Amino acid sequence: MSKFRAGMTTLIGLFTSFSVFADTGIDEKINLAVKPFADAVAGAVFFSFPVGGVNIPFVLVWLIAAATFFTFYFNFVNIRAFKHGFELVRGDYHDPDAPGEVTHFQALATALSGTVGLGNIAGVAIAVSLGGPGATFWLIVAGFLGMSSKFTECTLGVKYRNEYVDGTVSGGPMYYLTKGLAEKGAGFAKLGKVLAVMFAIFAVGGAFGGGNMFQANQSFSQLVNVTGGDSSWLADKGWLFGLVIAALVGMVIIGGIKGIAKVTSKIVPFMAIIYVVAGLVIIFMNYTEIPSAFKAIIDGAFTAQGMAGGVIGVLFQGFKRAAFSNEAGVGSAAIAHSAVKTRRPVTEGFVALYEPFVDTIVVCTITALVIIITGTWDPSVDPSAGVQLTSTAFATAFSWFPWVLTLAVLLFAFSTMISWSYYGLKAWTFLFGESKATDAVFKLLFLFFVIVGSSMQLGSVIDFSDAMIFAMAFPNLLGCYFLLPVVKKEMNEYWADYKAGRLIKTRTA
Repeated sequence: MSKFRAGMTTLIGLFTSFSVFADTGIDEKINLAVKPFADAVAGAVFFSFPVGGVNIPFVLVWLIAAATFFTFYFNFVNIRAFKHGFELVRGDYHDPDAPGEVTHFQALATALSGTVGLGNIAGVAIAVSLGGPGATFWLIVAGFLGMSSKFTECTLGVKYRNEYVDGTVSGGPMYYLTKGLAEKGAGFAKLGKVLAVMFAIFAVGGAFGGGNMFQANQSFSQLVNVTGGDSSWLADKGWLFGLVIAALVGMVIIGGIKGIAKVTSKIVPFMAIIYVVAGLVIIFMNYTEIPSAFKAIIDGAFTAQGMAGGVIGVLFQGFKRAAFSNEAGVGSAAIAHSAVKTRRPVTEGFVALYEPFVDTIVVCTITALVIIITGTWDPSVDPSAGVQLTSTAFATAFSWFPWVLTLAVLLFAFSTMISWSYYGLKAWTFLFGESKATDAVFKLLFLFFVIVGSSMQLGSVIDFSDAMIFAMAFPNLLGCYFLLPVVKKEMNEYWADYKAGRLIKTRTA
């Protein structure tokens, strides 16, 4: 705790210096300075081309094409291994003496905490509003296909992780891009190093921005909204909110992945249950509307009458929000899953199937159904008003739900921040070396940016960081394509042992 106090003292000192300039329009100055660079990076990452009158970002095609290919390559592993994945999450085959730091359930909870969040609450509302009810169908399809991407990258994450003498591990795309491609020869080894460095740089940028500042900023905004808006006592105290959140985040991340896993394994089920139960209650309160809601979803997916871009536009909205919510193919989750206790890498691939399933097929679909059934979706909605639209939909049944949603947003944002702190740290130490000093530098910077994100409106910085997160998909998936035979070999060997009853079952009840 003494190290933590010293770190927080340093943080407060940094923020005191920073806050002197806060009232002189520093956020606008930063926006203007970063905007040209951010626009160039975002333009490259989200490069679009017209299809059926709709501009489709290439990164979205890259993600969905890979997910579709992996699904067929592994013969629909997202269906075949679904039951066994649950057995692993439940701990039926847990080996406490296996190398690694956390259980299958804790690894899944940590990864889920990095994806379940504002994308499920705000993003789905925008998808349904802009794409109509039919966008829900394509959102589910994209989530189903994304399960295969998670399976691939998380199996590779464990397969090529570094295991240290103190019991800690480091894994993720940085390691399977270097070690995995090096097995294919000198030419591939050079390519692997370049791809790994690219991925790590993108991951650090994404951790500071989308995984940190954006979360702090949006959760503070929602808290201000439910406490009186601009007249709220908190309205001009983002720095205070940021200090509190930074202190809470700091107390968790100082303990490393074990501390993060302990917190996320409690927060994620709790917040998911609250949100899902509330959604199901509203759906069943309006049970007579369920058949018409599903009819609207199916009809809208293939007819899209009155929607911009027709069927292509609806498909794009569903795929886009699913990809941006579950991050399948981005590679971030493989970093968390790599810390699992296991001797068989493919087991974590099976567990990872549940990440897009819970994030997209369950949570996102419930959000969409509530919005459709309550009739609150609006094609003219402002894309920045997603949280408010979802809040309005839930408030049709529970006038007090905006407060519950605020709690959900705060928990979602907090859990996302602590997960992305781990992703960013592993990318940071890959670039600068594994040591206590490099750990401390990254963690202090990360906590400082929590405060910055709460206090400032940094639109260009957030745009840039979002682009960095999805830029991770380019080196990650390219490496995955080359390493698919490795994953298939691991899967076939394990599946043969599972079917033959050669695996040791440690939990029978």
